[in-house]
Amino acid sequence: MHPDTLAQLRRDSVPLFNANRMKIGIFGCNVSNGGTISKAPTSHRPTFAHNLLIAQTADRLGLEFLVPFGRWKSFGGETEYNGDCMEVYTWAAALAARTEKIMLFATSHVSTMHPILAAKQGATIDHISNGRWGLNVVCGWYAAEMEMFGERQSPHDERYARAGEWVEVVKRLWCENHFDHVGEHYRVTDGYLEPKPVQQPYPVIVNAGVSAAGRDFSARHVDFNFITMDSVESAASIAADVRQRAHGYHREIGVLGYGFILVRDTECEARAAFNAIIEAGDWGAARNIMRVLGMESDSFNAQIEQFARRFVAGWGGYLMVGTPESVTAQFVALARAGVEGMALVWQDYAQELPYFGERVLPLMRQAGLRI
Repeated sequence: MHPDTLAQLRRDSVPLFNANRMKIGIFGCNVSNGGTISKAPTSHRPTFAHNLLIAQTADRLGLEFLVPFGRWKSFGGETEYNGDCMEVYTWAAALAARTEKIMLFATSHVSTMHPILAAKQGATIDHISNGRWGLNVVCGWYAAEMEMFGERQSPHDERYARAGEWVEVVKRLWCENHFDHVGEHYRVTDGYLEPKPVQQPYPVIVNAGVSAAGRDFSARHVDFNFITMDSVESAASIAADVRQRAHGYHREIGVLGYGFILVRDTECEARAAFNAIIEAGDWGAARNIMRVLGMESDSFNAQIEQFARRFVAGWGGYLMVGTPESVTAQFVALARAGVEGMALVWQDYAQELPYFGERVLPLMRQAGLRI
């Protein structure tokens, strides 16, 4: 079959390639506290039963995807943040068997998963889901997790070089049989994988490359880049850069964002609920994460304090706090800036999703963002 025909078939059948101008996904519901580093009251628990409720609610609402956090160890603090978590491939497989239309991703660390195993598990889940599985490639930035596996934490750009080879091997396994690969990091003799994935030529691959090396990796290898943005203006600039880099490799790439969402009937109610989350922040865990990311400096305490607030609510992502109308206006602005979808963190996913479906999705349809 001609490559262009394969590409069109892929776009016709995969949720992330649908006609909605703003795709909506759920981010991080497989871990304790989700994406909210706070002691504020919530019903959220990282159990399978609770995740199934969230996934089936999202599926019923017509949302496009769920992306888990790839987590092996807590970040400490009073909450032992993210320490209670479900492994991502088994999580995706189980939810795939109990949903109908929504996409399930596995967030896979390159250094903790051999590409043959990742390709085999991914192809299996793609069959379980009938073509609704995707791969979120991460390079492993939390040194304590990598050390737990006996892995040496490589320099930043080297991690992306290894990831590039890892993805190449995975793609070859999804598309070929009986091949040899001899690289700097992996050696495969007579590579073989059956059954091939349902999605052709291979399942959707995403990455959150932020640095120059990360964006270049995305431009070369993945279908969508999750960008980190703090304003509509920065979203537009980063989205344009990501696409320009991909064009340099004669490829097309999609742009997704991630953020924290809190919607209430009035702006006053929304702001009060947001402030309550911030006031109950697990600052020990938040600062541990920022320390790992190299975001602490005595010279910039004021700026770091402000950024820590964004970490407590949504892992440093884009903040969407307000009424159904004001939040919809933000979705419109992001779409105009070139962002095609958002992976969202709710403070209480299961409790807040029905309200989102009842009050926000209809406004998004009216605005032309969703069909």
